[in-house]
Amino acid sequence: MTAFKVLLISSGLAGLGAVLAGCGPAEAATQAQASPVLAASASPSPPVITPTPVTPAPPAPAPDPERPQTMELRWTVPEPRLVDGEVQRPLLNLSASLSLRPKQTTQIRESGSLETIRPALDRVYAGIEARQPRDIRFRQVGADWIGEARTGWKVQRQASEAALLGAIRKGQTRSVLNVALEAPARSVRWAAGKGLGHLASGQSSFAGSPDFRVHNIRTGAQRIQGAWVAPGGTFSFNALIGPINAATGFQPGYVVTGDTLSTEDGGGICQVSTTVFRAAFNAGLPITERHEHSYLVGYYEEPGLDAAVYAPSKDLRWKNDTAAPLLVQAAWDLKAETLTVSVFGADDGRKVRLSEPSISARRPAPDPTFMVDRALEKGAARRVDMPAAGMRAVVTRTVAFADGTRTEEEFVSRYKAWGGVFAVAPGDERLR
Repeated sequence: MTAFKVLLISSGLAGLGAVLAGCGPAEAATQAQASPVLAASASPSPPVITPTPVTPAPPAPAPDPERPQTMELRWTVPEPRLVDGEVQRPLLNLSASLSLRPKQTTQIRESGSLETIRPALDRVYAGIEARQPRDIRFRQVGADWIGEARTGWKVQRQASEAALLGAIRKGQTRSVLNVALEAPARSVRWAAGKGLGHLASGQSSFAGSPDFRVHNIRTGAQRIQGAWVAPGGTFSFNALIGPINAATGFQPGYVVTGDTLSTEDGGGICQVSTTVFRAAFNAGLPITERHEHSYLVGYYEEPGLDAAVYAPSKDLRWKNDTAAPLLVQAAWDLKAETLTVSVFGADDGRKVRLSEPSISARRPAPDPTFMVDRALEKGAARRVDMPAAGMRAVVTRTVAFADGTRTEEEFVSRYKAWGGVFAVAPGDERLR
């Protein structure tokens, strides 16, 4: 581990100030021009000066012998980042405060020990060492992607406390704190050696989603955030998401099963699987399992580019056929109501081209279905699902590799015509 130095500053007692006040002599000169008669019979009167009373300044307050001194611990450490394939090491200048009473300062100077402030020092150390290593993540800045990892910090107590003790004895305002760095397993330097960078992204919109659905989208996206897939390994959506229920953070939402309407945990999770599918699809990775929805879901807009999941029968799986690890990241924008999934790895020169969906066998949407929701008041209705036309959609993906080979694959989706679903209160006349 590499050691870096930290600084401790103290703000001492303010010095006494002196207030000086005074006034100088006033001088006045008058010059009169009068007639000779007036000049002979009268002499000018001396000026009358009225003294201005001077209020003495209040005495400066006596210093408070019990007032604590604020000590500021400072340390400087590098924070590596990956920019355009190059490792940069900008420095972070950080600080933490420590309060010392005059009695403690005296005890430290006389005893040569910091034990009187040990609890406060340990709290400072704990705050610094709470920072643990974290593998590299990528952050988009404009059109660029910056790789940032996080080192862990460990205070080197012996050297730091020797410097602090010396500073207190000398009445200095700062001291050096030593911090050792612990690199994460997948550091910026490791990523640079692997040649990792942005490969592709997928996006979808959840505009108009009810609150429970937005919550589940965010919960599911957090589960796949930071997932790594080793070379030759397979990404399994269901394996990463795990059980979908209230205990794992998901909320219930409407589910249509046959001709009944009920609530089930995890409504909206297919928004996440669809967006992951689009990212892997755009990256040219082999898709080993993908299921279209039974009907065209309005949230997903483009036919042929959705992925339904329902554990354990339906999963989304794709393979890492590159020579380097792949990183999956997810980000959501609540204002724009979009979800983005990105894949990072080593660019092996493959180029991906997608065709526009080829649509055939169109069928119009039938009339909507009305189902009972006993939680609704009389006369109220709530749209559960949008209507959609039936169709067959084919998207062709062509992947051209650096060695001149090409693969072409058709992804076929068959959607049923769907009239949409409305939830209504018991006794509604539209119920059959």
